[in-house]
Amino acid sequence: RRKMNLKSERRGIHVDQSELLCKKGCGYYGNPAWQGFCSKCWREEYHKARQKQIQEDWELAERLQREEEEAYASSQSTQGAQSLTFSKFEEKKTNEKTRKVTTVKKFFTASSRAGAKKEIQEAKAPSPSIHRQASIETDRVSKEFIEFIRTYQKPGQDIYKQCKLFLDTMSHKRDLSIEEQSECAQDFYQNVADRLQTRWKVPPEKVEKAMDEVEKYIMTRQYKYVFCPETTDDEKKDLAVQKRIRALHWVTPQMLCVPVSEEIPEVSDMVVKAITDIIEMDSKRVPRDKLACITKCSKHIFNAIKITKNEPASADDFLPTLIYIVLKGNPPRLQSNIQYITRFCNPSRLMTGEDGYYFTNLCCAVAFIEKLDAQSLNLSQEDFDRFMTGQTSPKKQESDSFSPDVCLGVKQMCKSLDLLSQLNERQERIVTEAKKLEKDLIDWTDGITKEVEDIVEKYPLEIKPKSQALAAIDSENVENDKLPPPLQPQVYAG
Repeated sequence: RRKMNLKSERRGIHVDQSELLCKKGCGYYGNPAWQGFCSKCWREEYHKARQKQIQEDWELAERLQREEEEAYASSQSTQGAQSLTFSKFEEKKTNEKTRKVTTVKKFFTASSRAGAKKEIQEAKAPSPSIHRQASIETDRVSKEFIEFIRTYQKPGQDIYKQCKLFLDTMSHKRDLSIEEQSECAQDFYQNVADRLQTRWKVPPEKVEKAMDEVEKYIMTRQYKYVFCPETTDDEKKDLAVQKRIRALHWVTPQMLCVPVSEEIPEVSDMVVKAITDIIEMDSKRVPRDKLACITKCSKHIFNAIKITKNEPASADDFLPTLIYIVLKGNPPRLQSNIQYITRFCNPSRLMTGEDGYYFTNLCCAVAFIEKLDAQSLNLSQEDFDRFMTGQTSPKKQESDSFSPDVCLGVKQMCKSLDLLSQLNERQERIVTEAKKLEKDLIDWTDGITKEVEDIVEKYPLEIKPKSQALAAIDSENVENDKLPPPLQPQVYAG
């Protein structure tokens, strides 16, 4: 195996803040699923494309109608004319299915299509246990929503009425494309928020809370219809991303310049919690709850980086670690969850705030994984190809020596023995350095003593004898005879 070229300064994964914003320059966060636009700008672009498509569909419908009228006018009551008319009708029916063109002939086949649609619904009907479970959760959310809107009084009644009307309308729009259903949901969010602000004069903080409850209520009821629908290629993208992540199982934190040390127990716990949160995202039904899982995962990542580096994490540290967490966790139905959040989440959450920031970084992480190459990991193309095909692995040989059926306890024991061996080597180095320090201290003491002795020998000290002590005042001194005699005590006779 060719030795990897480790540079002194490795190129990390860097995403500038401007790259996360909408490419139209509005200041909100963009999204790769919206081609780099924010939800507001994307809706404007999508509306233009939709109007153009509608115009083309009308032109196609008019052309097909004229052709059919001409076919009927020129046909006779012969079998050949009938077969020609039938073929034209079948061609038109096919075009109606693909482009959803509404013409008069659809009404002639309503009964047969209704029967077929009923059979398809019966074939796709979930099991009774799943249906009961969904009903229990739907009933619980409905009761919580009713209890919530009671606190809003008249505005709450208006909200409930609008939500029921929206759900009834969506039940008749199951045949629309998922983009059109998303457009209806986004328009509904905007209309309800505007209604609360302009008509009912509700404060902004209460409007935001109400919109969260509205999203929870309607998306819990719409989840099974709009999450990973069969009319999209979301499932195909899920399998492609899952296969891609499995092929990149050999990527190490060092290759991504991840500033996280899993040898620290607390950091290892944070990594496990981050992986659990990103996997748990698939079990949620409300877009806001899925975003909350992404936010919790991101905060665990920031804590792991902070503990490892002993300083706050930066954006350049966060994105490589998030990529590593996604590679290590391989979350289920990742693309479907991203698309579901993009289509049906309240746009105010995706355009601003920490939820929008973390979600945008997750989209960037998935896009990086899809386009990851040798240059991204500072590897040669030959090494990258060998790692991808499974011919070699950059991991340590000790880990490769284990057979697949070895239990986790044995692997952990060998890892602990390796750590003890490293600790023993460190202890021996500490003892050696301690002895060296002791010798240095002794040599320093001897050197100072010798220098002092040399100085004393060069400059000897002359010790002078003591001078006579001065006489004490109270001692007997014959020279002080001129002093008056001491006072005698007097006895008082009185």
